[in-house]
Amino acid sequence: MSERTFVMIKPDAFSRRLIGRIMTRYESKGLKLVGMKLQVMSRQLAEQHYAEHRDQPYYGDLVNFITSGPSVAMVWEGPNAVEIARAINGATNSVEAKPGTIRGDWGLTLPRNVVHASDSLDTAKREIDLFFDEANLLSYAMPDEGWLCVKM
Repeated sequence: MSERTFVMIKPDAFSRRLIGRIMTRYESKGLKLVGMKLQVMSRQLAEQHYAEHRDQPYYGDLVNFITSGPSVAMVWEGPNAVEIARAINGATNSVEAKPGTIRGDWGLTLPRNVVHASDSLDTAKREIDLFFDEANLLSYAMPDEGWLCVKM
């Protein structure tokens, strides 16, 4: 069963030229890129995206950081996409993230932890809908999809 998840490469990773290396991690694991957008996020969109953190003392810094430069919004698809993307990212606090994860290898501090990924299917749907129209998401088959399902 395939699912979709939202991933964002944050401005700190963009400024450090890590985009290609980060995307390779998701691709190498077998997730399929079905949507991508390069943007400098508006304050309004950032406030909607981080609405659940509005009452936290770090909210203003979080919004200021995410709107400080270009970010890459993406939708990845595959079996267990939400869980897989979160595992690839590593712990939210980069100091606690294990080596071999994106945050463990490149994250510095909060909120400069390089990437964001949805934490559930419900969150993924909400975040995807914030950043993408359904018409901007692709549905396609990869040449190797389905070969494991062939009966012999």
